[in-house]
Amino acid sequence: MPAAPPQAEIAETTVPAALKPGSMPVWLIVMLGALSAVGPLSTDMYLPAFPKLDEALGAGPGSSQITLAAWFAGLAVGQFSQGPASDRWGRRRPLLFGMAIYTAGSIGCAVSHDIWSFSVFRFVAAVGGSAGMVIPRAIVRDVATGNQGARIMSQLMLVLGVVPVLAPTLGGLVLAVASWRWIFWVATLYGIGSVLAVRFALPDTLPRAMRLRLSPVEVLLRYLLILREPVFLFNTLIVGFSTFVVFAYLSGSPVVFERVLHFSPPAFGALFGVNAFFYIAGTQVNARLVTRIGTVRMMTAGLLSLTLASLVLVLVVTTGLAGPHGVLLATLLPITWLMGSLGFIGPNATVIALGAHARHAGSASALLGTVQFSLGAASGVAMGLFQAVSILPMALVVLAGVLGANLANQARLRVRTGG
Repeated sequence: MPAAPPQAEIAETTVPAALKPGSMPVWLIVMLGALSAVGPLSTDMYLPAFPKLDEALGAGPGSSQITLAAWFAGLAVGQFSQGPASDRWGRRRPLLFGMAIYTAGSIGCAVSHDIWSFSVFRFVAAVGGSAGMVIPRAIVRDVATGNQGARIMSQLMLVLGVVPVLAPTLGGLVLAVASWRWIFWVATLYGIGSVLAVRFALPDTLPRAMRLRLSPVEVLLRYLLILREPVFLFNTLIVGFSTFVVFAYLSGSPVVFERVLHFSPPAFGALFGVNAFFYIAGTQVNARLVTRIGTVRMMTAGLLSLTLASLVLVLVVTTGLAGPHGVLLATLLPITWLMGSLGFIGPNATVIALGAHARHAGSASALLGTVQFSLGAASGVAMGLFQAVSILPMALVVLAGVLGANLANQARLRVRTGG
């Protein structure tokens, strides 16, 4: 019979009594949201700086999209390892290590002098920062599933959504008074704050008795087992293609609004914040309704709304229906509609995908994130292939992501009905 662990060790690895099943205190939701926000913070805050990066790093117009693709690729690679690490060593230690790497990568970005070293440091920062995107989802899964899990996930999205509202505006303000490098010094401070918060305040929601010690081969086999489960696979693809849509917008919006529609960096940041507000609003309406209507119905409604918005955007852009004087409004309204619709898809599809994977929530969350950001990186690469001269490329790449999400949903329905 194995010896009992020391009392201090038990206290450290037992789920705190305050975390009752199906609930989570507000302070913890705020903390998890802030940790999860490492992704949108590091993506959105430097979008207004794309033209300045093109000039400063000497790689020509549009080269900044390479750095965005490097960031997305790092998130995909990093998340692949973060889940098994959190299933083996608990939730706190991998978060500490990951956020420390993110901080170091952000320092590297701040001192880079060419596009390739900058891209390498962006990749490194993403590998570390991916811990902040994987592990909070697993913590939610440790505490709650089903409609209650979707409600907590939507509350998490509220906190997470504040950062996309503020980040581009903050980036624009930094550019108004200082060099683009200060954007990454701000990211460095964010990383340091995250490390301190995890070290001194975050409880570990995975008891030692539930931790899994797996070899690399066993990790790969577990990933294959999770991926073969249809509910996980098709809901993860829905999340992934929704992210494809978001990243088409992220990659294309600096071109569309700063170069085509001639927005200043602060004006672009404010506009970006408005669209993020509608995304937040969608997640919060979802949180209010999901316990009565259900996760699947809410997700389906979000997909329908997303599809209609993308079709309207393509129609307006390709036909010139709005005329030369109405192009700005006709572009903004469908994009805002798109962002609001996405708030009903991600939280529900994520909870459904992770619902059957309590024993390896970290691995399932990591695999979901890897698929999600692999598709996001593909979206960024697709945007980089187009000339930065019109709104049409962004509209078409958005439509491709929407079609992918709908195909995944149709596959989900066929499996569910046995068709």
